[in-house]
Amino acid sequence: MAVALSISPAKITTTKPIIITQFPDNPKPLILEKCKTVRDLNQIHAHLIKTRFISSPSVAENFLESAAILLRHQPMDYAISVFEKLNEPNSSAYNIMLRGLTLKNFSHEAILMFKQMKETSVEPDEFTFPCVLKACSRLRALEEGKQIHGQLMKLGCRSSGFAENGLIKMYANCGQSGIARKVFDEMSERDIFAWNALFSGYTKSGSWKEAVDLFHYMLETDTKFDEVTLVSVLTACGRVGALKLGEWIKEYIEANGLKRNPTLITSLVDMYAKCGHVDKARSLFNQMSHKDVVAWSAMISGYNQTNRCKEALSLFHDMQKANIEPNEVTMVSVLSSCAELGALATGKWVHIHINKKKLPLTVTLGTALLHFYAKCGSIDNSIEVFKKMSRKNVLSWSVLIQGLASNGQGEKALNYFDLMLTKHIQPNDITFIGVLSACSHSGLVEKGRELFSSMIKDFDIEPKIEHYGCMVDMLGRAGLLEEAYQFIQNMPMNMKPNALIWRTLLASCKVYKNIGIGEESLKKIMNLETVHSGDYLLLSSIYASVGRLEDAFRVRREMKEKGVVKKTPGCSSIEVNGVIHEFFAEDDANFESEKIYAATEKMMKKIKLAGYVMNKEDARLEAEEHDKEKSVSHHSEKLAIAFGLIKTSIGTPIRVSKNLRVCNDCHEATKMISKVYKREIIVRDRTRFHHFKDGLCSCNDYW
Repeated sequence: MAVALSISPAKITTTKPIIITQFPDNPKPLILEKCKTVRDLNQIHAHLIKTRFISSPSVAENFLESAAILLRHQPMDYAISVFEKLNEPNSSAYNIMLRGLTLKNFSHEAILMFKQMKETSVEPDEFTFPCVLKACSRLRALEEGKQIHGQLMKLGCRSSGFAENGLIKMYANCGQSGIARKVFDEMSERDIFAWNALFSGYTKSGSWKEAVDLFHYMLETDTKFDEVTLVSVLTACGRVGALKLGEWIKEYIEANGLKRNPTLITSLVDMYAKCGHVDKARSLFNQMSHKDVVAWSAMISGYNQTNRCKEALSLFHDMQKANIEPNEVTMVSVLSSCAELGALATGKWVHIHINKKKLPLTVTLGTALLHFYAKCGSIDNSIEVFKKMSRKNVLSWSVLIQGLASNGQGEKALNYFDLMLTKHIQPNDITFIGVLSACSHSGLVEKGRELFSSMIKDFDIEPKIEHYGCMVDMLGRAGLLEEAYQFIQNMPMNMKPNALIWRTLLASCKVYKNIGIGEESLKKIMNLETVHSGDYLLLSSIYASVGRLEDAFRVRREMKEKGVVKKTPGCSSIEVNGVIHEFFAEDDANFESEKIYAATEKMMKKIKLAGYVMNKEDARLEAEEHDKEKSVSHHSEKLAIAFGLIKTSIGTPIRVSKNLRVCNDCHEATKMISKVYKREIIVRDRTRFHHFKDGLCSCNDYW
């Protein structure tokens, strides 16, 4: 029987009416394959109802498949309406719906459809289970997955390779990699899809070591692998630092002519970057003829993770010039680099781009944004982002609390901690680093003691070395040096104090001029690691502050004689017009050095007239007496601030990031600069933010 069906030429290009021949016996009529829109299907559907072809199971299933699967970018509403009108749908019809729902990421609906199938006593077959297991895997619906596993065993479908592969992926994705491996090991035959299912499961669940071990087993058993396998293994190599295996795979790729596969090369770039070999990663990246957003993101992420943040931002600018649209992974890495550099303007551009492109503010992206603003001293923007996030996890709360603490808003940080508890968000060890830091920076000693006890007693969180460090810092800042010393002495046997804890106490001894504990702290540091010049200088400063100049000079002589390693050089950075400028003490590398030093000298003269008195104790060790004033004047943060004064308009806030703690002199000088020049100056050092305005600092000199 031949029936002519006229289709709109705007949807299906043809100059003649389309002829449907022997529709009931034709498993996939050409006209269905030509359908591109719901409107096309509507016309065919009307024809099938009119001619009663729709009552034929094979025709109905063909049509349902077109509605559910062939129109990939269409929602499932139309397919569901067709399905609901079927008279007693069989397993094939259910399988089509399950395929369509999982294909279009309606995983929850797929599981409900499977339950409906069971409730209507339609027997599932070997084609049913892979789809519903995929849905369970995506939702990490372990209990439902276990029930389906039981039905598989009961129905004897377990031997189906498709079903077993689905089980492997489901268990691994639900964090049950042990059970996934058991299913894999019990398979009578394993094809490459089974191996790749386990590799995929391992990588998705973060079982990186297991993925590397599995590949070694694969090589030992002389099992063939493919390019999909190598992508998974390279990802795992990057996470566990298995550079040797990663390089073996690189040699295999080159020897077997696989360098044209961009996904493989991108995985190599990612592997090298995560193993710390960023220059090798960049060399491979540069050789790629086609670089997609994944490749760019991998390289930017590599720079960010190895703290080469300026290069990360430079590459991001290259990515923009190449007209590659960044994705969430790119944005998170760029925001992290902006946070480290204090690059507020660049990070704000990213935020604007996110809003412009209407990217969803996911937990990951939202947390990256609020971390960025907090690290740049724009804590109000952090709070605004936090409030706009529809979903927040424990890390989001912890980042905000830490940000508030670092920006001198300790009490507000504790208020958010209380709010977090009322929302039934369970704090973790990272959260408590934030709340203890808040107590430390704000002088809330009693509250800090209470919270330290609470984390053990109320939340069953075992304190880590960082928590003990926060307590020592808090007690030291408050001048409770004896208590801080005893606190360290009473640390549990399995938590021995490290050099950082003793160095924290030593720094407090300088502030409160405590020679005895200061001497003891330096001895402890010397027993734990190579002492650097900063430790000696702290003790020397303590001696000098109480008039024991002979001891101060003796310590400095000892340091020179022992060839003590100099501390990490101070580096301050400032962003002007989207460009990061770095300064080192007495540095003349900048092409505008002459202009910058002239501005610095002018700045220092103005604040001296306003009452600033230089603290020459903060001069570099080797400086002669007549050079000490010049040494202190040319500290990196002073050069950065002077640069900001000549490069930004009057009234614009100046933001500086420093890799070390701000010294006493720079702290006092910056207070005076903010008053004389009527500028807000935000300085982020290694431990906190200092907001200077009108001659005052947000830390209230409690630092």
